[in-house]
Amino acid sequence: MWELTVRGIDFYHLINWFFAYSFLGWLWETCYVSAKQGTLINRGFINGPLCTIYGCGALSVYLILVPVQSNTVILFFGGIVVSTVLEYITAWLMESIFHTSWWDYSDKKFNLHGRICLGASLGWGFFTVMLFRVLQPGVEYVTGLYPRRVGEIGICAITCVYVVDFCFSAAAAFHLHERIPFWEQSLEEMQAELIVKARKRMSELEANRGFALDEVKERIEDLNLVRELEEKRAAMMQDVSAELQKRKEAMAAKFGHNMQRFVHAYPNLNRGYRIHLKKREEKKNQKH
Repeated sequence: MWELTVRGIDFYHLINWFFAYSFLGWLWETCYVSAKQGTLINRGFINGPLCTIYGCGALSVYLILVPVQSNTVILFFGGIVVSTVLEYITAWLMESIFHTSWWDYSDKKFNLHGRICLGASLGWGFFTVMLFRVLQPGVEYVTGLYPRRVGEIGICAITCVYVVDFCFSAAAAFHLHERIPFWEQSLEEMQAELIVKARKRMSELEANRGFALDEVKERIEDLNLVRELEEKRAAMMQDVSAELQKRKEAMAAKFGHNMQRFVHAYPNLNRGYRIHLKKREEKKNQKH
């Protein structure tokens, strides 16, 4: 098994590189999203510190583009094409299998179905160049530090843990689309309640200032005050979103740790469900 080769690279090294890139991808995603959200978020599909899509993606890009690795320009544009295609296919597969979205570029410019976007694709191009020039030499160096026998035993152990973790995570993910309709209904009711409370607090704040916000927007001398009140209004709506997320996570926690982790790490899960529901309704209407 260890001696099976792809493009002259044996399976032992490929599986080593797969886990290395899965870990590096998990580290990048977790650090980036955690810093952005201001709280620790595990962005892997499984519980362990591995992000499978990065491992598969990095290996695929490397094996496809290794014949042109000496040409940086081709690597850049080849990385854009290969990675973008892989990202779109993966997003489509996960939406089709789990009826949920695990990432969403809908708010980004030049996006396609929210699955890919120009900014991310350009990033994949730079990542591909870095993969060949920096990461791959480093990964090869690290995997050469330990004896082959130790590596084989370690890989077998990691694979066993990974498979068990993946199975439990996938089992939880398969049930997401069953839970989301109930969460959607409950969250809509909660949202209406929270918005009413936020508007009431805003009205009280405006009343304490002695006027309504809409009445002074035309007055230049009150611009600073208008800005202050609008910022407070925006902050209140952010509080509403944060409170809804907390309540959604609390509902998910009733169905297990993995379910709560998914909801905490991937706030756009509901989008995939809505897409699936819309397609199902369209097919039903076509039959009639």
